[in-house]
Amino acid sequence: MAFPPQDPGFAARVRESFARQGAMRLIGAELTRVEPGVVTIELAHRPDLTQQHGFFHAGMTATIADSAAGYAAFSLFPAASSVLTVEFKINLIAPADGARLVASGRVKKPGRTLTICEFEVVAVKRGQPTVCALGLETLICLAGKSDEPSEERDRR
Repeated sequence: MAFPPQDPGFAARVRESFARQGAMRLIGAELTRVEPGVVTIELAHRPDLTQQHGFFHAGMTATIADSAAGYAAFSLFPAASSVLTVEFKINLIAPADGARLVASGRVKKPGRTLTICEFEVVAVKRGQPTVCALGLETLICLAGKSDEPSEERDRR
């Protein structure tokens, strides 16, 4: 289902916000798709992102899933707003074994304050995708609160 964005500049706003996320930069995640209500984030395999078996750590899977769903919701929010995760539920249904992870977030029900999204994470190994995680997430729209960092936080 397609939802209309409230901000015609939503894609640039999502990309700018993503670029400010130190966590995404730290792990090397890339924003690869931004559409109204739909966002995809990819993460290349590195040994420092794995658990003891060499699979992506569940924390990495959850991190990109959270951001994909969050930015899917954010893409539908008004220009003068920001987004925060309220809660999410993740089911890890297969080992995250592959050369990369692809997390897709999609808005299921937009709301003025709370938006519900679903996410799916696939591990791509030898060109074959395997779903490794599924989940639901609730995001809150902080209307009138800029997504950019405040000067006070910048001074800390």
